[in-house]
Amino acid sequence: MKKILLFMATVIIIIAAGQSYNLIPKINFDNFPNLPKKIQLRNDQVFEKQTVVYEESIITKVVEEALPSVVTIGISKTASTGDYLEIDPFNPYSPFRQIPGSKKKVEQNIGSGFIISKEGLIITNKHVVADTSASYKVIDNSNKKYDVEKIYRDPLNDLAILKINASNLKPLSLGDSSKIKLGQIAIAIGTPLGEFTNTVTQGIVSGLGRGINAGSPFEGYVEKLDNIIQTDAAINPGNSGGPLLNSKGQAIGINTAIAQEGQNIGFALPINLVKDLIDKFNKNGGSFERPYIGIRYKIIDKQTAILNDVVEGAYVTEVIEDSPAHKADIQEEDIIMEVNGEKIKGDDDQGLAKMISDKKVGETVSLRIWRNKEVINVKLSLEAYQ
Repeated sequence: MKKILLFMATVIIIIAAGQSYNLIPKINFDNFPNLPKKIQLRNDQVFEKQTVVYEESIITKVVEEALPSVVTIGISKTASTGDYLEIDPFNPYSPFRQIPGSKKKVEQNIGSGFIISKEGLIITNKHVVADTSASYKVIDNSNKKYDVEKIYRDPLNDLAILKINASNLKPLSLGDSSKIKLGQIAIAIGTPLGEFTNTVTQGIVSGLGRGINAGSPFEGYVEKLDNIIQTDAAINPGNSGGPLLNSKGQAIGINTAIAQEGQNIGFALPINLVKDLIDKFNKNGGSFERPYIGIRYKIIDKQTAILNDVVEGAYVTEVIEDSPAHKADIQEEDIIMEVNGEKIKGDDDQGLAKMISDKKVGETVSLRIWRNKEVINVKLSLEAYQ
């Protein structure tokens, strides 16, 4: 038996040396089912029968399965040129005459998205569909076009859900962004520059927990985003709203922005934000409604409160007319300290917004307010954000 093992070990060493110098072809050990899975040599080296997985085969498989779920977002709007003056050299008494501007319809692909339900729900970035005066369309992988019937724009995050009239679509599998690791494979799919549909780029997750300002060159929209995924997979304008995938073909993020000052630096929203948004959408019975109180505010932290002899909380800078806050007689320069007994912390810019977003439309909340060095209690009925 020792002679047989020694012979087999010698053969394996010769084969390995020959393969490394391309002297003999590689052997598929699956064709030899009786070959021992492990052969222990004197120097404790272990040769194991294993399946070699090539990175390119992973990527091609992920792309093949994901493409039917990735879409392009197009915009349609009427653009008008401004009036201009024209000189008439043959009229010395009135040499200038005003020429009215012209109007023309503009249609352009501006972003990407992906399917999240068989019944025609598409997720994308809010800044992709920020123009409320425009109409939008969705183009699928087979170049079929759908009119967007309804848009839900998340007031807290750079996310939007589009509804199209379709059925039996293929939703993309959603992963868990809390389990993302630095260095893992990241694959981006989208329509960069609004022109090159089904473009695939590949890289790694190169950073986590980033804070950025995101916007669209087509819409002129900017928003501060936190807890963002950074990747070196190439992302360009038009990729916004498309999926960032892991090696299992699961969406782990939504491609959102690029760093204008650098190269190979792109950013994606964590997919768990989308999962939370879908859960709230389903809990509301398929409604796009989200409660709001109708104020603009700035957070006062503890240090600022001490320096200005005020309290910590949300300082009201504007009250929207006919909003729930306006009806409850909330005033500018009020400081909202608590919502239903929960204190608003000065180190959390989104604290008040998060508290309200967890409530339901029509629910009454109790606010504790600091006004002119006095504390008052106000009840407010939440309405749907329009």
